[in-house]
Amino acid sequence: MTAGFTRQDALALDAASSLTAMRDRFALPEGVIYLDGNSLGALPRTTPAHLAQVVTGQWGRDLITSWNRHDWIGLPTRLGGMIAPLVGARADEVIACDSTSVNLFKLIAGAVALRPDRRTILIEADGFPTDRYMADAVAALIGGAVRAAPRDALANQIDDDIALVVVTHVDYRSGDRRDMAALTAAAHRMGALILWDLSHSAGAVPVDLAGSDADLAVGCGYKYLNGGPGAPAFLFVARRLQDALPSVLSGWMGHVQPFAFEQSYRPATGLARFLCGTPPILAMAALEQGLAQFDGVDLPNLFAKGEALGDLFIRLMEARCGGQGFTLSSPREARARGSHVCFAHDHAYPICRALIERGVIGDFRAPDLLRMGFAPLYTRFVDVWDAVEIIREVMTGRAWEDERLQQREAVT
Repeated sequence: MTAGFTRQDALALDAASSLTAMRDRFALPEGVIYLDGNSLGALPRTTPAHLAQVVTGQWGRDLITSWNRHDWIGLPTRLGGMIAPLVGARADEVIACDSTSVNLFKLIAGAVALRPDRRTILIEADGFPTDRYMADAVAALIGGAVRAAPRDALANQIDDDIALVVVTHVDYRSGDRRDMAALTAAAHRMGALILWDLSHSAGAVPVDLAGSDADLAVGCGYKYLNGGPGAPAFLFVARRLQDALPSVLSGWMGHVQPFAFEQSYRPATGLARFLCGTPPILAMAALEQGLAQFDGVDLPNLFAKGEALGDLFIRLMEARCGGQGFTLSSPREARARGSHVCFAHDHAYPICRALIERGVIGDFRAPDLLRMGFAPLYTRFVDVWDAVEIIREVMTGRAWEDERLQQREAVT
């Protein structure tokens, strides 16, 4: 496909895709190729007006009556119902609340409590650090232990002392996508529970929590779900576990009757028990608009487009930037990969900065990865073509050698 593939061919793919029109739902600046939606999703055009209405009309005019009049109190549940189809769950198995880190702590601690005869949490050796931080925190509280294993060796490390396996569905660096059903089955065969981190999956790749018989999951709202910086996260608890899993952060919103103001805590039934503090209404209103962008979208078609964008990027990089020191660090097979692709390079950091100066916004992951994300709702095939052409120009012109670009700063 790549041999002889031109920019016109990329434009033709966009013209033929029913998803290309989805880009118009987002406020993307002219002259920018945005390939970092896997870190922060783009702004939906409807979000500013919706937030203004919530602020002035609901908060400003209706004041505290909005908890009932506009069902602010139901936002966590409503948003969970909107997220559920994106992760292959039932509507009553997902709720939007807190941050990914807080939800990790809640579910890790709850899961360990369900396996009192087991004291070990199994995690990935090189997974996202906050997953390990939270596992370590829970283990320290209960006098348990954390065992780390290479990502590919997790299944072989599950024994009768493992209470919980914590694993990322799509690795935040390589983009490696785990077989959810197979690893879940391996955990269950040994009597362990499993918790999936969907931060780099939800809204970008197929996820089937119910079909995989998954126990628990968490994910964030500000990447492919386009909820805005620091958007509320979500958690998933399978129906069969909801009333057994204890809520370890027993905030008032998780009480069976929060407005009874009882001095003793009685957990709510179902997912409501995993709420903690008062919902952040403005942040949830923004997330609601991010999720609304999936309305009417054929999800299999969306996920197939994401895979095709990644495939094209790999082929164009190897065809047009071959010999420039890049090495593919993501799975070549689309079904084994998330919706971002990493190439390793000795000078990945200054290359990333040089690209940003030229309007190609991707990101860098230590120590040597140039990471490009493809949000299929708004990334076009021509964006991939143009990005690779600019990478080629940066490399052949050695623009990354500029001393200003060598200094380590925060990279968007």
